[in-house]
Amino acid sequence: MTLTQSSFADLGTHLSDVTFCVLDLETTGGSPADCEITEIGALLFQGGEPAGTFQTLVNPGAPIPAFITILTGITQAMVIEAPPIDEALPAFLEFLGSAVIVGHNVRFDISFLNAAAERLDYPRLTNPWADTLKLAQRLCRNEIRNLKLHTLAAHFRSPTKPTHRAFDDAAATAHVFWALLERAGTIGVTHLDDLLALRSARGAPNYQKIKLTDKLPRSPGVYLFKDRLDNVIYVGKAKNLRSRVRSYFYGDERRTIHTLLRELDGLDFRVCETELEAEITELRLIAAHKPRHNRRSKPPRTQQWVKLTPERFPRLSIARVQKNDGGLYLGPFRSKRAADLVLTGIWDASPIRRCRGGAGKRRARCAFAQMGVALCPCDGELTEGEYSEVVARVRSGIEHDPTLLLEPLAGRMAAHAREQRFEEAGWLRDRYQALARAIERRRAWTALQQAGTLWAENPDGEGALIEQGRLVAAWQAGGQAPLLEPSPVVDDRAPAQTPWSVAEADEAQLVWRWLLRPGVRVIDSTGPLALPRHPVPELGRLDAA
Repeated sequence: MTLTQSSFADLGTHLSDVTFCVLDLETTGGSPADCEITEIGALLFQGGEPAGTFQTLVNPGAPIPAFITILTGITQAMVIEAPPIDEALPAFLEFLGSAVIVGHNVRFDISFLNAAAERLDYPRLTNPWADTLKLAQRLCRNEIRNLKLHTLAAHFRSPTKPTHRAFDDAAATAHVFWALLERAGTIGVTHLDDLLALRSARGAPNYQKIKLTDKLPRSPGVYLFKDRLDNVIYVGKAKNLRSRVRSYFYGDERRTIHTLLRELDGLDFRVCETELEAEITELRLIAAHKPRHNRRSKPPRTQQWVKLTPERFPRLSIARVQKNDGGLYLGPFRSKRAADLVLTGIWDASPIRRCRGGAGKRRARCAFAQMGVALCPCDGELTEGEYSEVVARVRSGIEHDPTLLLEPLAGRMAAHAREQRFEEAGWLRDRYQALARAIERRRAWTALQQAGTLWAENPDGEGALIEQGRLVAAWQAGGQAPLLEPSPVVDDRAPAQTPWSVAEADEAQLVWRWLLRPGVRVIDSTGPLALPRHPVPELGRLDAA
């Protein structure tokens, strides 16, 4: 018989709409490499109701071992007139269609079917599969002495007893499967993706908490894990909230996940219109709650800027606060180490002063000036005119033409490599990359500030309303534009050269990356959205040039 099966590309299909094929094979041995199929039995179910059966002996084309005959009762005489596998397999594959395969230790059966398919030039089976052995391990292993099919069939009072004949064993497996599905429903397994994930669950002591996910929708959004004091301990984003949160219970062996689940006592979520909204909402919630398990993306306690000071002979310094004081800023950085990497990179690329004393306060030049790595006014001999050229080059390198600072770094790195001073070349590479990244982020921030309020859409019709680097509203194709909750990290001060905080910088960077995705177009804006004429060169391209 021929049935038209539905596609399972969307694994969010409810189990009541899934077509299952429960099957069992008998074979001449345990290895598909040198053994053959002797019998195929299968039952098809649609919407939980019987929809067809398949049963046939198969001529293996080889003697059946005596112990197999004793085990199954299938003799050589019984298979002499049976169809060979090259006739039986096509008929079975047509019967199977795209149904979800179900069996007891089903990978054994699938391995024999795939081996036969390959010998006959058919593609390997790609059907999703569910294993009653794996499900029983998850759902009832503590109730019975073992998980053999005949033990499970007796436990669940199957009307058909397993007999080591394919159809009887498939019928008994079907009864066990429905009983296990009923149990699985009590822990929230209602859709196909839930069922397929359940087989990998490890039986962790916190697995019962999966019931907290029952009300999660299959929508993009953000989820919040809470402890027993209702404190938010972790925030994450997902394209499918239900599938992502339930995946924490399916075999993740990381110690951090075990700790997270042990502390989990409550669950909250926010449904988002688009993936960009989910990413931004995640950042804002992390900034607002500072969850202890969001170690990587949690805003730092302190933040740093590299500052070109607004004094008579400007120098570079590390600042913890950005001010509208006439200085030039790069940042913010998550750590002083990250800021030092950029500061040292500029020092390597420019002879800007490194000493801190006032001009003419020393009788002799400082050590940096004596080594020739910096022009310093400490002995009073350096004029403002001579030094202004150095400062102008640094300013231009940050604001207009990054090659002014990056080319010297690349040249020194190449020279060290030629001299086989690879460790020093590696240091310069790290400084180059850090400086290039800092300049790129600053330019993107400046471009977003100049653009003001802009409206953009991606090729799928998902839209975003962005105001000076902050996402104000997001909507799906053809939808409305609901306003987002205001960001808890927005500073009320006037726009600055760089963001006022790391959280604000991270949000602007997410927005900028979204705008640069292929096919995203700006529909309208209150100001021009443009970058300086000179791009920030990648290290490899600069070397090639």
